[in-house]
Amino acid sequence: MESGLTHFDENGKALMVDVTDKGETVREATAAGKIMVSRKVYEAIAAGTVGKGDVLGVATTAGIMGAKRTAELIPMCHILPITNCRVTFDMDEESCTIYCYCTVKVTGKTGVEMEALTGVSVALLTVYDMCKALDKSMEIGEIYLCRKTGGKSGEVRNEKVPYIQHENKTPKNDPLKDLDYQLGNPNRKRTVTGRGTLDDLDLL
Repeated sequence: MESGLTHFDENGKALMVDVTDKGETVREATAAGKIMVSRKVYEAIAAGTVGKGDVLGVATTAGIMGAKRTAELIPMCHILPITNCRVTFDMDEESCTIYCYCTVKVTGKTGVEMEALTGVSVALLTVYDMCKALDKSMEIGEIYLCRKTGGKSGEVRNEKVPYIQHENKTPKNDPLKDLDYQLGNPNRKRTVTGRGTLDDLDLL
């Protein structure tokens, strides 16, 4: 019986999928995640007073670096010539939660879902590292793929992710293009934006 898994041979041994004969297409993937922090940490990040410096600025760079080095971390991932990577943040003051989004784009023979997921993971780990002197009880969670486009399967969206359509608005730098994306409570009021990284994206 076939398992449907492509990273194993007929004997169940792990292998890298052969994409030699596949055609190149434009592929894109967006992942999201969050880190829950204390009020003290949240206010320090928002005010820019964390001792190690600009938390979200450093985390943005780290997320991009992580996405670019995914093939070095995940054994069976192909090395891809990423053409664009964008890491953004949204801060919810009420719950002291920082949401992270990573969108990766490539013209290639395989997708960039793992790159997007790795980018989010590394960015959130960096937030923890930058702030751990203030609080070591921060919680990272709910990291998952929002959607991917391109390739044989075309566009695939995570049905668990709530999307909100805006008929008369197309944000300039929206990592989800014409889709506004919200993690958690859809009625959540957006109070603080991650240092200008989402200035053109309305997340409610």
